[in-house]
Amino acid sequence: MIDIDRRVREIYETLHAIPEVGFSEYKTAAFLADGLKKAGYSVKTGVGGTGVIGELAGDGPVVGLRADMDALVHTVDGVEKCIHSCGHDAHSAMILTAAEALAANRPAKGKLMIVFQPAEEKLDGAVSMIDSGALDDLNYLLGIHLRPVQEAKSGQATPALYHGASYIAEAIVTGVPAHGARPHLGVNAIDAAAAAVGAVNAIHLNPVEPWSVKTTKFQAGGPTLNAIPDKAELAFDLRAQKNSVMDELLAKLPKAVENAAAAYGATAVVTVKGGVPAAEYDQGLVAVARDAISAVLGPAGLLEPIITPGGEDFHYFVKRIPGLKPAYIGLGCNLTPGLHHPAMAFDLSALPAGVRIMLEMVKRILD
Repeated sequence: MIDIDRRVREIYETLHAIPEVGFSEYKTAAFLADGLKKAGYSVKTGVGGTGVIGELAGDGPVVGLRADMDALVHTVDGVEKCIHSCGHDAHSAMILTAAEALAANRPAKGKLMIVFQPAEEKLDGAVSMIDSGALDDLNYLLGIHLRPVQEAKSGQATPALYHGASYIAEAIVTGVPAHGARPHLGVNAIDAAAAAVGAVNAIHLNPVEPWSVKTTKFQAGGPTLNAIPDKAELAFDLRAQKNSVMDELLAKLPKAVENAAAAYGATAVVTVKGGVPAAEYDQGLVAVARDAISAVLGPAGLLEPIITPGGEDFHYFVKRIPGLKPAYIGLGCNLTPGLHHPAMAFDLSALPAGVRIMLEMVKRILD
């Protein structure tokens, strides 16, 4: 049996030293693939770009463990640096350690599939792996993510992390150019775009369900300051805690923008650039996660499900793979000052607990 405490830290330190952005995780993927091969897994690389899948054959349900691999780019002291500021190095370290432990002490039944996913921060890494068809046989998929100290402390974990749906939309508003002295001959795209912002802010959905829409870009005009501009560009950040609410918001946004622009004689084209769905979990598997956390951390370490407006492309797996039962653990680790902060730091001693929770869940699923 492997030394989980030592091994997870050893893997983490290696991954932490080689941060790479989404779809460029070449060193990371190579290291993880090599670790899986040495543990006895059949390994596929280049899945959906830079994804890695390790398979351990067996009869029965197919249980997957998934971790994201990519880092983020931050500007620090005027210099761009790639930094693991969202804990993906820790996630991959926990999953590879769990994979090694499972290979050393194989379950009596079931097939294991270890999934190292690229480009979570780009929000399309999961889709790229799903579209490859390599994950079609999955019956269960387990994931884990470090949580900020405000949500969970070391020695604590939640059995269900309820991310919200998160999408980005862009709009191009087109008017008619004119001389500033003759505005009646043109259609000012700025006026039309400003009206569109007001119309978006006037969207009303059921206030019982958390949701929001914010204008995050407004660009218009050019170097000629005495000309009526004929083009404005807008962007919107949309969030909703439930997929049904997001569907309603995505339906209302284009109408609000297009109709407001039309009222000023302009036209608008709205494009949804992409996003991620809200979390939807199998409650039976959430119950398994509860029991696993209690077994590892004790009843005092078990938190209630956590609701967060943050997005996560893990939730595409359940949307796109029929019959898949997902679970997603939130692990406390005294993480400060927050995720996506270049100075993010956490309690490394929490990682072995994450490994053991994953192992306990696999054991309970396959018993």
